[in-house]
Amino acid sequence: MVHATFRFYEELNDFLAPARRRRAFDCDCAQAATVKHMIEALGVPHTEVELVLLNGESVGFERMLLDGDRVAVYPKFERLDISPLLKVRDRPLRVLRFVADAHLGGLARLLRMLGFDTLYDNHFEDATIAELAARQGRIVLTRDRELLKRRLISHGCYVHALKPALQLRELFERLDLARCIEPFSRCLHCNLPLQPIDLEEAREQLPSRIGYSYSHFMQCGGCRRLYWEGSHWRNMCALLAPLLRAQAPPYE
Repeated sequence: MVHATFRFYEELNDFLAPARRRRAFDCDCAQAATVKHMIEALGVPHTEVELVLLNGESVGFERMLLDGDRVAVYPKFERLDISPLLKVRDRPLRVLRFVADAHLGGLARLLRMLGFDTLYDNHFEDATIAELAARQGRIVLTRDRELLKRRLISHGCYVHALKPALQLRELFERLDLARCIEPFSRCLHCNLPLQPIDLEEAREQLPSRIGYSYSHFMQCGGCRRLYWEGSHWRNMCALLAPLLRAQAPPYE
């Protein structure tokens, strides 16, 4: 039997049993157990981990544990570029394209409002989500930690908050979303980018009370929905205002 000492940092402690949080603890490991195996056996999805130090050395998930090893496990760093130290994956968890599971439809809609490419379908099965994440380089968003333990998934975030607005705030803080937002540039329904549409062409497709009340319209190239600077747009701006520093462009 191999005996190792583990210490998890910051939000990774939320996945641990209370007695193991924010302290070093000893743990019995199976013979030939890897870093990844033990981290997940202790309840932490590997997608939440950005850096592992084994006896002070940055190592990958595949490293086997030896008797007496000391393992420090860190989440993603927000204010410090640790790219030269990374061993657990090829790049940091900062590829800001998402796929959300069936329980995060409200969050997916808010992310699209901010211009983030976010796949969502409440019929997506776990295997489909994992395959999309691996094939398209997407970050998996979920409240199911077992989903994040799937081998195909290398980038993912366990969402702690229950309400969509709070979930969005959580991602803003964890993934530094403010640097990449393009508010109101993507269709809320099918996720495709919006394009400007000729004013007269737009008015032909809308009731006159709307078409002649506004002078700027956008259209989705997929579902052909039209968007404009109406009450819906103003309501969304109010929802996003606490998270945005600059005024958003027109959208409905």
